[in-house]
Amino acid sequence: MSDKPNIILINCDDLGYGDLGCYGSKVNKTPYLDRMAEEGVRFTDYHVMSPVCSASRSALLTGCYPQRIGMPGVLFPGAEKGLHPDEITIGRMLKGQGYRTKIVGKWHVGDQPEFLPTKHGFDEYYGIPYSNDMGRQQGRKDAVPLPLIKDDEVIQQQPDQRGLTERYAEQCVRFLRENAEGPFFLYLAHMYVHVPLFVPQRFMEQSGNGGYGGAVECIDWVAGVIFNELKALGLDKDTMVIFTSDNGSRAQDEGGSNAPCRGTKGTTWEGGQRVPCIVRWPGKVPAGRVCDELITSMDYMPTFARLAGTTEPQDRTIDGKDISPLLFGEDGARSPHEAFYYYAGERLQAVRRGKWKLHLARGRKVEPKDYQPLEELYDLDADIGESINCFAENPEVVAELMALAEKAREDLGDALLEIEGKGCRPIGIVENPVPLCVYDENHPYIVAEYDNADMSTMCG
Repeated sequence: MSDKPNIILINCDDLGYGDLGCYGSKVNKTPYLDRMAEEGVRFTDYHVMSPVCSASRSALLTGCYPQRIGMPGVLFPGAEKGLHPDEITIGRMLKGQGYRTKIVGKWHVGDQPEFLPTKHGFDEYYGIPYSNDMGRQQGRKDAVPLPLIKDDEVIQQQPDQRGLTERYAEQCVRFLRENAEGPFFLYLAHMYVHVPLFVPQRFMEQSGNGGYGGAVECIDWVAGVIFNELKALGLDKDTMVIFTSDNGSRAQDEGGSNAPCRGTKGTTWEGGQRVPCIVRWPGKVPAGRVCDELITSMDYMPTFARLAGTTEPQDRTIDGKDISPLLFGEDGARSPHEAFYYYAGERLQAVRRGKWKLHLARGRKVEPKDYQPLEELYDLDADIGESINCFAENPEVVAELMALAEKAREDLGDALLEIEGKGCRPIGIVENPVPLCVYDENHPYIVAEYDNADMSTMCG
């Protein structure tokens, strides 16, 4: 058995802050995840680095703001862009420390062969390269299928999504059994609860919240499968498990909730970027704790590095911080972040320090020539719903946050002010990109389930 911890990172798709029982949901049944919170630490001020998918996932993988690595938005099938091959991911860093690495599920930081997980430090890959609705976005006439990939090969051009999560669970169990001697890093990136929802019948039948609740319960079931397998293999105390989401819920009457946060996926209100985060490691992470210190998805890179006996890359800027003291419940441990920046694409929209959050802009369609700064300041400790504007009463706080915003603009840029960041690195680009697979009449593309869905805001 290795002296380095095994690490399992479970990342959901569009799961909101209020979607789990342990975060206040009264409609979704999540017994395994609720027990995980009882046996570990539940964070109430955990933020992802973008309210949309590709940007959020690239930040998690690299420990950097998406703007720093040229990945501020959402990638579509066959795009020429992807995570630059020179970037160092968690997978690559841990593989260098002797870890066996695998991703199961959604990748979404580049679907060209040069950008796939096996080129970014993962020994194995089994999953889909982008969101489960994206093929349909290309149009019915020349639709691009949703490919299922094993390592770097398309093995099915349109898998039945109702059975895909169960296939993911089987892949996870197989990986755990094959690598029980450790150390290993398993990154499980669910397709749930991104819409459209394809839910196995047994979860639909027991759901009290329609298809959305069925998908959440399926996520919970997979967590239970993993915990049971860890115990059966004698790995429970040797494995740290993290559960989180890539951004907030759409919260558009499908059944999702970001309560008590304001806003939804795609926005820089708290509901877009504050999501659940639970960490469990028996004997290491004290059980039954709730931590309200600010941490981020960028923090996995430096934290995992230290647990593996190394450091984050030293030849480039890494924005994440080591949060081991908070994980292990050390006395006096505080958030390591001086500031937190909320970007929508390349536009700086808000800046936070401590409890104070200053909104600078809102919306994606405002042109630089029409930009007018907002005057909105919120005390998140007292007002997580961002409903009481404290701007006029706190000029000194506003001035401090504006100074931090200027630092962010110089470093990471701000398209609203037409400022290019001096600390940004390039995105990866390939010539002549093509989709991984194309529609084939011999392998019909599934369209019937989409006909009643609103496809206009699903991607990412």
